Amino acid sequence: MTTDDVRRGQTRNLVLATVAFAVSFWAWNMVAPLGVRYTGELDLSAGQKSLLVATPVLVGSVGRILAGALTDRVGGRLMFPVLMVASAPFVLLVAAAGEAESYALLLVFGFFLGLAGTTFAVGIPFVNAWYEQSRRGFATGVFGAGMGGTALSAFFTPRFVDWFGYVATHVIVAAALVAMAAVCWALMRDAPTWAPNAAPVVPKLAAAVRLPVTWQMSFLYAVAFGGFVAFSTYLPTYLNDIYDFDLTAAGTRTAGFALAAVVARPVGGVLSDRIGPRSVVAISLAGTVVLAIVVAFQPPVEVPAGIAFVALAFFLGLGTGGVFAWVATLAPPERVGTVTGVVGAAGGLGGFFPPLVMGATYELLLAGYGVGLTLLAITAAGALAFTLLGVRARTPARS
Repeated sequence: MTTDDVRRGQTRNLVLATVAFAVSFWAWNMVAPLGVRYTGELDLSAGQKSLLVATPVLVGSVGRILAGALTDRVGGRLMFPVLMVASAPFVLLVAAAGEAESYALLLVFGFFLGLAGTTFAVGIPFVNAWYEQSRRGFATGVFGAGMGGTALSAFFTPRFVDWFGYVATHVIVAAALVAMAAVCWALMRDAPTWAPNAAPVVPKLAAAVRLPVTWQMSFLYAVAFGGFVAFSTYLPTYLNDIYDFDLTAAGTRTAGFALAAVVARPVGGVLSDRIGPRSVVAISLAGTVVLAIVVAFQPPVEVPAGIAFVALAFFLGLGTGGVFAWVATLAPPERVGTVTGVVGAAGGLGGFFPPLVMGATYELLLAGYGVGLTLLAITAAGALAFTLLGVRARTPARS
């Protein structure tokens, strides 16, 4: 394969992986933009609605561990289509549960809808293998912008429900998953330098867990990406409770939040190639501390609150790009997929618990969401100290 062929392959496969990731994340985030609708129809408490919007995050988080390990074994060209096709039925089942107005079934099918969120752990090692080390921050940052699927979902899902109907909206998204799976199978290719890691999955996971980089990056990603996921899933509910926005207005503003993080993620990756991922992650966490405190005071809409939320999203997105640029630098090449799976799972789990905390403090303390946002600021401050003092410059590439 010539140099030109490799470059064309890099571009084509990066674009395909990013679009597939975006479509998958739209499906993964189907429940949250309709949280206000479900709350009204099912008369949910704050705790119940926070559990509903957080549930898909759980499988999308833990499932990344296995998805990353399997990607090392069979490659991203197979894993992307398999996961998207497997997710499509659960999009339809969520619609059926909503039509039946069954909270229990929404939780069950929402849980399995989390499969769509596992494609993140497929894409990172897939694009990482296509690019040389000096450009992996760029590659993983661009791929990570596919998390803009949450912005697409927040903006379009409520509108699709208005335009086409509730069930038809879910059918459209399920069809998009299947169509994109077919495109990936037809056009996507694993990198010529990629070789399958046929080692048994469990020992491979155990070896990845023993690497210091796995735990270091898991903690940082739980704060950065976890903060993004938590806000992306819970923000429609937050805006409805605090600022009394309706479903469409809250979805539009949540899309703006997610878009800011999406733009920031590749910026974080590119900056990591230039000034180092430690500096990028530190800047991200410092900004998160300040802005979480600002938002905790519930500034008035539109301008003060809007600017604060968009800036907070930008800093969180910057950190997500920086952390995975750091993973590409520190993780052994043959274990990038497995390490990515564990780190990605930690990030998703970081987004699972904050909505539960927000819902519980809002309901029990009757004091708004200030307590939850203060906890975010404290956690980000601890992560900032760890970034500057706790992460070694180089991690040995051995198990």
